[in-house]
Amino acid sequence: MIIYVKVKPGMKEESIEKIAEDKYLISLKERAEDGKANKRLINLLAKKLGVNFRAIKIKNPKSRDKIIEVKE
Repeated sequence: MIIYVKVKPGMKEESIEKIAEDKYLISLKERAEDGKANKRLINLLAKKLGVNFRAIKIKNPKSRDKIIEVKE
């Protein structure tokens, strides 16, 4: 499954908002430094989707508009 995520790092509160069937807007407390925001994103998505964090791969880790592959 492929999903599209718009990430907002460095926010005061974390949230996951589903915009469309395969699109999410995610706010993270972690800053976009040393991959911290990507790690937190993977953990939040794994919990939300009910999968292991190893099943989630970020196709374009340096962009705020991410393409995420979730293996089932």
